[in-house]
Amino acid sequence: MPTPRDIRKRIRAVVSTSQITKAMQMVAAARLRKAQQMVEQSRPYSEKMRLILEQISSASAEVEHPFFQQREVKVRVLVVFTSDRGMCGSFNTNVVRQAVRILKEPGAENIKLVLVGKKGEDFFRRQSWPILKVYKGLQGRMNLEVVRDLTDYLINLFVSGEADHVQLLYTRFKSMVSYKLSVADFLPINPPKSDKIVTRQYIFEPDPKQIFGALMPAYALTIIQMALADSLASEHGTRMIAMSLATRNAEEMVDTLTLQYNKARQGAITKELLEVVSGSEALRG
Repeated sequence: MPTPRDIRKRIRAVVSTSQITKAMQMVAAARLRKAQQMVEQSRPYSEKMRLILEQISSASAEVEHPFFQQREVKVRVLVVFTSDRGMCGSFNTNVVRQAVRILKEPGAENIKLVLVGKKGEDFFRRQSWPILKVYKGLQGRMNLEVVRDLTDYLINLFVSGEADHVQLLYTRFKSMVSYKLSVADFLPINPPKSDKIVTRQYIFEPDPKQIFGALMPAYALTIIQMALADSLASEHGTRMIAMSLATRNAEEMVDTLTLQYNKARQGAITKELLEVVSGSEALRG
């Protein structure tokens, strides 16, 4: 049975842990607010830009931009977004599990990986699936240099023919307590699938080739930035919840240990009193 001294040491250790988890919860909450604002500001622009490009591409038959080139899929690239640090609940586990599920599907032998985040690298380095490139060191912050480099790298893979299909696997942020894994096509861009789209007549000035040549890089950059922003917001949200639960558990553990300490202390005092009384009775006898 632990002594009061041992229990007191354990209480101090748990209190120190709860202070750390509380601080991490506050940091995650502050970063979540910034990431959430970025998502809310960027998503309408991203979705509207995608819609416009798809509609214009379907209206202009003469457009021959490389981003729209449909070809036989011999090599697929899957971009997996995870975090650099842990202690964020099941965030990384869910992403990795979904990636493995995709990689084990029939016909997935031609998939190659591009990893964003150290946790994804830690897992897939121990596996047999080919890894083309790894981006890490973001530390939960938006890094536009990484976004530009990743965008250019994926575009070069597709345009050069090294990849025929590029997909993004990330956690889409919905609210502070709601997240959804998303697998989105990045390249090639697909025309609208709905049969209800009204055919419109567009006048291109100066010409479709120059228009798409100017819009496509910005569009690709926006999609990657949006995926990373969603992933970061989801990461901070899950970390905030995980640290909140850890802090609550630590506080409950302190209450339990305090009760054990008081019982052990009372037991020790009672034992000492009994020894004193027993000794006194022995002297009288």
